[in-house]
Amino acid sequence: MEQNTEQNVEKNAVRKPAGNLSFLGPLIIGASIVASCVVLVTGITRFKWESGHSISATGSASMNFDSDLIVWKGYFTAEAITSKAAYDKIKKEASIVEKYLIDNGVAKEDILFSSVDITEQYDKTYDDYGNLISSTLRGYELEQNVKVSSSKIDEVELISHDISSLLDSGVEFNSYSPEYYCTTLDDVKLDLIEKATENAKARIDIMAEKTGASTGRLLNSNLGVFQITAANTGTSDYTYDGYYDTSSREKTATITVRLEYSVK
Repeated sequence: MEQNTEQNVEKNAVRKPAGNLSFLGPLIIGASIVASCVVLVTGITRFKWESGHSISATGSASMNFDSDLIVWKGYFTAEAITSKAAYDKIKKEASIVEKYLIDNGVAKEDILFSSVDITEQYDKTYDDYGNLISSTLRGYELEQNVKVSSSKIDEVELISHDISSLLDSGVEFNSYSPEYYCTTLDDVKLDLIEKATENAKARIDIMAEKTGASTGRLLNSNLGVFQITAANTGTSDYTYDGYYDTSSREKTATITVRLEYSVK
C-alpha cells in the first residue's frame, strides 16, 4: 500500500505542471490569430492602395516660333602645280569671299574660315587587270570651308541663294543649305513644360471630379522628349529620342508631361 501511495504521488507531481500550462495554450493561439489578422488587413490595404488609388494623365503643349540665328556654310577650292601656287591662289579666293560677304551686310566677326586642307593630285595608269602601273604627281588641290553665323537672316538667305558673283570672280564656291536655330530655345522649353504640366493636371482634376474623387499628393511625373519640327508639318517627323529641325526658319516645338496623383 505504501508503495502504491508513493507511485500515485509521483504521478500527480508529474501531471501538475501540465495542468498549469493548459490555460496558456488558448492564449498563444488567440494571439497568433490576432497577429495574422493584422498582417492580412495590412496586406489587403497595401494591395488596394497600390492597385487602384491613383489617377494619371498625359498633357501636351506646342508653340510656334521663329528662328533668330542662321548658319550658312560653303567651301571653295584651288588647284595648282605647286603647293605654294595653290596656297597663294586659295588665299586670294578667301579674300574675295570675305569681301563679298561683308559687302552684302555680313559682319566680319560673323565669318569664320577653317584651316586649309591640301590633297596631292596624281595621274595614275593601270593595266588591263586593274593593277597600278605608274603614278605621276599632277599638282595640288586645296580646300577651305567658310561658315557664317548671323542674326541677319534675310541678308544671309539672299547670299546663300545667289553666289553667281562669286563664281563670276573665278572662285569655285560650293554652297550648302542654310541652317536655322533659336538662341532662346531654353526659354521656349521651360514655357512648354509649364503649359504641358498645367494641361496634364487639368485633365486629372476633370477626371477626378467626374468620378466623385479628389486628388491627393503627386506620386509620379514624367517629362517626354522635345520635338522641334518645321511649322505645319504635323507629327510625321517625330522621333523616339526627340527631333530638332534645322532646315526651316519657322518651327513648332512640342512636349508631353505625364502626371500621376493619389486619389481619395
